[in-house]
Amino acid sequence: MRGKACISVALLIGACTKGPAAEPARTEPDAAPARPPAEPFCPRRELDPPRTIVERPCGTARAVLTDGARTAVIEGSERLFGEASAASAVRTRGWVRLLPTAFGGSLDAALEAWLEAALADQRPDVLAVAMQYLEGAPAVVENGVQIAGDAAYGPLSDLGTRVEGADFNDYLGLRWTFPDGTADRPKPEMLHSLDCSGYMRMLWGYRGGLPLAVAQSNAALSRRAVQMATSTFGVTIIADGEGAGALLGRLQVGDLVFFDADPLDGPAVDHVGMALGRDEAGHLRFISSRKGPNGPTLGDLHGASILDGAGLYARAFRSSRRL
Repeated sequence: MRGKACISVALLIGACTKGPAAEPARTEPDAAPARPPAEPFCPRRELDPPRTIVERPCGTARAVLTDGARTAVIEGSERLFGEASAASAVRTRGWVRLLPTAFGGSLDAALEAWLEAALADQRPDVLAVAMQYLEGAPAVVENGVQIAGDAAYGPLSDLGTRVEGADFNDYLGLRWTFPDGTADRPKPEMLHSLDCSGYMRMLWGYRGGLPLAVAQSNAALSRRAVQMATSTFGVTIIADGEGAGALLGRLQVGDLVFFDADPLDGPAVDHVGMALGRDEAGHLRFISSRKGPNGPTLGDLHGASILDGAGLYARAFRSSRRL
């Protein structure tokens, strides 16, 4: 029996001796087996818009990087995004993160290292952060300030309609100084409220780190939906006037989508949201902060949050931009 035991142990440690035990080999206490080198990325170029599909191994897409944009869509674990008022939930493997700088069209060592880390990153991405403001979402507090949690659209006016104008710093209750020196004091009545553009600025600016501007800007995320739509900040995916409803195939998760949803305020863009992807019924669903549902929603209360079909927002869809 001892001989059989000795053979079994030998398979594990590579030694079996008779007589006095041999002194074990000395090893460094923190030594770890060398990891095999990671398989190289395999970039593939595509057009409309110009972008790089990063594959590993070749033929298996792991990320999409768009020329001129900081948005990176990373292939990750599958998630389900839904809401009680949504007819169907969105099931997606896309995780939306922000590159340190706009993508220049090619991979280098620094970008490959960033991608390697992003593929393993399990922290909340832009999509997960967006869900932190839906109805019933719990409060998230940092340094005594509520930075997330159930957000309203805005207070009711004397006419019973929701008041626009709640920016990210109104939700936070913080005075904010923009890079040009302009200071904005929070409106107390709009605490924990976000209008449509304020919601996007919260996600991409305050939480995501993109630069913010108080007015029209080509170098930062502007204050109003129409300013975001007409800015050159980011990359145009669907231009106004192209017939947005016929070009939905260009969109990816995280793209800003713009609408002329209110016929009473003229033909200009008046609403902005973010594309989430195809829902389980096959519709292209988006999320935005709206007056009817009183805050951020991907649901169908007072208009379905889908870009295809004949509903209010499908008819009102005008253009798209990738940040």
